[in-house]
Amino acid sequence: MSRRIVTRDGTGLHVRESGPATAPVTVLLAHGWTLDERCWAPVADALAVGTAAAAGTPATRVVRYDHRGHGRSDDTPDEAKTLENLADDMAEVIEQLVPEGPLVLAGHSMGGMATMTLAQRHPELVASRVTGVALVATASGGLGGAATLGMTGLPATMFLAGKDRLTASRRWTDRRSLATRPALLRAGLQPLLLGRRPDRLAVRTTCEVIADCRPTTISGFTPTLTAHEGDEALAVFDGRPVEIMVGSCDRLTPPRYARRIRDRLPRASLTVFPDAGHMLPVERVDGVTARIAALVRHAAGARAT
Repeated sequence: MSRRIVTRDGTGLHVRESGPATAPVTVLLAHGWTLDERCWAPVADALAVGTAAAAGTPATRVVRYDHRGHGRSDDTPDEAKTLENLADDMAEVIEQLVPEGPLVLAGHSMGGMATMTLAQRHPELVASRVTGVALVATASGGLGGAATLGMTGLPATMFLAGKDRLTASRRWTDRRSLATRPALLRAGLQPLLLGRRPDRLAVRTTCEVIADCRPTTISGFTPTLTAHEGDEALAVFDGRPVEIMVGSCDRLTPPRYARRIRDRLPRASLTVFPDAGHMLPVERVDGVTARIAALVRHAAGARAT
């Protein structure tokens, strides 16, 4: 079921729900930068219907949504494209759609950073409602090089100079989507975002979602991502089950970022998926589903006792 909610500043957010509304546990899925809720669809469907990867898990309600400036949610001025606003949006999604009951948060990439920022800005909400957290292909800081996609030296300098000229031009600011033919993006996106031998669905979903992204979303959110430092906020999750996941071939948030999170949350579980890239929710559907399902089972068990 799809619906639309409106945030405190008037921004409309596209939301999709699946699974029974009366389920004992709700999972909230937050997607990454330049993506939208479609990237979580395989995991959401698996959790909601209880596939083999979620065996033994009680019926689960799943809520996923498009961040502001992404997908079918409203665009917003560049000054409002911040992790702080994404965290406040997440709090409003919870308040409006999941006002009670155990809650498992799962954030991919920028969605994971928004989840950390939620802990920083709304610690009481996390303390009272959140029973488990999945941090998927994300980082708690140190992303100063994200704007150059990992390049250094002269290549980085040349890339930034070209990027600044492009993003200031009307060819960039007036476009409604990055590309009209997703297949043309494959040559650039597959080696950057996907691991070794990705399946067709992972490639197609990645290219289609990013092709639909507004160009100003790419440039507008870059500053908040490169400034992100969420190490201290991770302490709010301590004492709760936390699943940290990363692909061994992730070029945007390599395993060292996952280990940095684990250093702050030594009781968390860390999974490195061999040969996988950054797009774990579509590359490793069963593995990601299984780990989120474990958080759901823990939440349901805690509630039962």
